[in-house]
Amino acid sequence: MSLKDRLMADGNAALKSGDRVRLTVIRMVRAQMKNAEIAKGRDLTEPEMVDVLVSAAKARREALAYFTQGQRDDLVHEEEQALRVIEDYLPQPLSEAELRTLIDATIHEVGAAGPKDMGRVMSVLMPQVKGRAEGKLVNELVMRTLKES
Repeated sequence: MSLKDRLMADGNAALKSGDRVRLTVIRMVRAQMKNAEIAKGRDLTEPEMVDVLVSAAKARREALAYFTQGQRDDLVHEEEQALRVIEDYLPQPLSEAELRTLIDATIHEVGAAGPKDMGRVMSVLMPQVKGRAEGKLVNELVMRTLKES
């Protein structure tokens, strides 16, 4: 079942069960996907749909940080719920050990010798971990590994 079909089916199930939070988040994600399709002038591929989900999750995390800083516990709770719904549709996240293995393999593949090769490593690595690891974490681990080598 494609991600688009899964969102449609889960949206219908949420509507029937009265799960307003899940329904609202699914509708928002589907609208973002539809807007991306209109912008591209074609249907989205699965990786492009994951990109939309990653973007939506990132926006929720940023809002969560702002609401936490502003001590808006009511909004923090709403954002946490929405983020959990979005994360249900993202690919399984990589563990730190799996991520380190991919980083080491990529560094070896591109022949990186130090921090100056960061861009080459990241350009090869990021498509492999898209949607499965946060870019900030990947960046930190790559930089640390390159400094150690």
